[in-house]
Parts: sequence; structure tokens; C-alpha cells
Amino acid sequence: MGFVRRQVVTAALTANAIRPVPGFRAGIPAFFAGWLTGELAPHVLGLTVADAAAHATGSRRDWRGLALAGLSAAGLAYLVKQSRQAVDDAEDALVEGLGVEYVEQLDARPTPADLATPWRRLANPFAFGRAARRAGVEVHRDIPFTPYGRRGLLDVYTSEVTPAAGAPVLLQVHGGGWAIGTKDQQGLPLMQHMAAKGWVCVAINYRLAPRDRWPAQVVDVKAAIAWIKENIAEFGGDPSYIAITGGSAGGHLTALTAVTPNAPEFQPGFESADTTVQAAVPYYGVYDLAGASGLRTAELMRDKFLAPIVFKRSPRTEREVFEEASPLLRVTADAPDFFVIHGSRDTLVDVGQARAFVEALRSTSKRTVTYAELPGAQHAFDIFPSIRSQHLVRATDRFLHWHWNGWRRERHSTPR
Repeated sequence: MGFVRRQVVTAALTANAIRPVPGFRAGIPAFFAGWLTGELAPHVLGLTVADAAAHATGSRRDWRGLALAGLSAAGLAYLVKQSRQAVDDAEDALVEGLGVEYVEQLDARPTPADLATPWRRLANPFAFGRAARRAGVEVHRDIPFTPYGRRGLLDVYTSEVTPAAGAPVLLQVHGGGWAIGTKDQQGLPLMQHMAAKGWVCVAINYRLAPRDRWPAQVVDVKAAIAWIKENIAEFGGDPSYIAITGGSAGGHLTALTAVTPNAPEFQPGFESADTTVQAAVPYYGVYDLAGASGLRTAELMRDKFLAPIVFKRSPRTEREVFEEASPLLRVTADAPDFFVIHGSRDTLVDVGQARAFVEALRSTSKRTVTYAELPGAQHAFDIFPSIRSQHLVRATDRFLHWHWNGWRRERHSTPR
């Protein structure tokens, strides 16, 4: 019966990864049940096949368990195929958003190896720290940028190929519902990848709710940008070029920071600091904190979590605070270039929020808007190296290098 029980659990997890249990209340358990199964589908598939093979060669075969194992294997193979499709989904999004000629602005066209699934790197997805060390990435840890102790520290990632001056800068903002998380838990595959290519990457902590209510979180992100502009040259970075990225709550802070440059309400005590960024790449972000999109899931998130935990304010009596915090409602014609990334099966943040935000950007912004909606992807798919996350890391690399190269040409061709 142990074999049968294992196969029942595997089948349930696989089914939830393919089609998560619906509903706002089921969102969190559906995420945890489906996230690891979906991103580790090759590993779960291998274990399932091995378990079934071992049982089939034994003296007492249970055909119910073997049938479940067969169904699970088929479902897991489907998840693997869907993850591998992310390379085309991302590339199609880049071509649609930037134009088919965008590759002409890259340092080099992507090779078949660049677009292939890096199976060797995925064998142990939790060993990406060792891979970074092999690539010569160095982390300058725990540098103070605000006076808030541990929550006011940042890390700077450089590598042996970082130039002495003039390197582009990528700011990573961690997620965690504005209430948990640290700078060394998220965005690591992307930062290590970009640092190994000569970028200077900065990962920050920021104050967390409920101890520090909104807008402390975005204030700290803005303070980090001010710090970068004043200090990043010491690490070889170009203070005039900053791209920003982050996932979930970090995706929200990424988007809001990008569309509110120099907003005084988010820069108390440093109103004169320049907090503009040149490009933004939010992953599975929250864009509608006010419930303005009409999505029931956004309203429930506002009333059940944001209002009592993050804002400690009522959306009924202080609606303007929630509206000010919503990137969806802060889009202007001067928004920077965006690459918005979201999973179609995200049970924590409704993909409808990303669609609404992209629509607002495309109807208002003068800059490019690229949107990759990944079929089958759950929330937080990029936390560790997986088939899907590796394809999106490299797609983000192509977007950022396209933008950096174009920005340099535009800057050098503009009369001063």
C-alpha cells in the first residue's frame, strides 16, 4: 500500500500542477502543491518511473498503483514539454514587443546552445551557488544603504569580467508579500547570469510589514536607487543606467518604482534625489492594489491581506492610498521600457492583473512594452534553476542587452 499511496500523492500533485485548484482561498495551497511539482517535473518524472519500475519487478504487483504511475508519468511529461516551450513563448514575446530586428542590437545573435534546454545545469537545481563561483561571480555583502539595520543592507554582484567603469546596473527587489524575504533568497539565477556577463547587480533588503506599514517598502527601493547613483561607480557600474527587476511583491515594487520616478510621496527626506530607471522587468507582479481592474481576486487580496497587514488602512476611507500604490493607475507616457512576465496558472496573483497593466502601458507609454505570458507557469517559477526559469533568464538577458545597447547608441547620438 505504500507504493499506491505514493502514486496517489504524485498523481494529485501532478494534476494540480497541470490545472491548479481554483478559488482565492485555495490559491496558497494550490501554489505550494503545484510550484515544485511543475518546476521539478523532470526530477519527479524520474523518481516516478524508477518507483514504478522497482515495484513492477517485485513479487507483488499492484496494478492500481502502476496505472496511477502511468498517468502521472504522462502528466509530468506534458509539464516538461510545456516548460521547454517557454523558450518559444519568450522569444515570440520579444519579437512582438521589440520587433523581429531586435537581435541586431544584441552583442551576438542567440545560438542554438543559447536556446537549448541546459539539462546539465538542471541536474541539481539547488546548487546554482557553486555554478556562480565557477563563473567568477563575487558578492560584496551587507553594505548599508539606509539606517534600518539588517533591513537596510544590500549586496553588490560583480565578476571577473566587470569593467572598471561604465557597466550597466541591474537592481533586484525580492518578493514575499511585502512581509517576508531577504536579498539573498530570490533572483539569484538571473543576477549570477548577468553578473557573469559584466553587469553590476544589486540586491536589496527593505523594511517589511506589518512592523513597517506601506509605503516604507517603496521608499526603501527609491533610497536604494539614490544610493546606486551615488556609489555604484566604485564597483564599476554606470550610475546613469539602472534596470530594475523583481518577482511578486518585488514585481509590484519594480513596476511602481519604474512608473513613479522622483515621486515626492515616496521620497521623504530625499525628494531631490533622481530615482528614474531606464528599464523594468517585473516577474509575476501585483499591479492593482486598489481593486480598480474589477478583478474579484484583486479585491479579495486588497481586503483580506493588503489592508490589514501591509497598509493598516481601510480601502473604504483611504482609497487614495491604495490607488497611489497601484502601478496600473500610475502609468504615464514617460514610463520606461517594460518586459512584463507572468504565468497563466498563477494562483497567488491573477494573471488578469498583468494583462490589465500591459494594456495600460501599451495605450499610454511612448516606450516599448513586451509581455510574456507563460502557459502553465505558477507563481515564483524562477526561484531556482528549472527548464522554464533558465529560458526566461536568458530571454531577460536578451531584453536587457537589447535595451542597454540601444540606450548607449541613443545617448551617444543625442547632441549635448
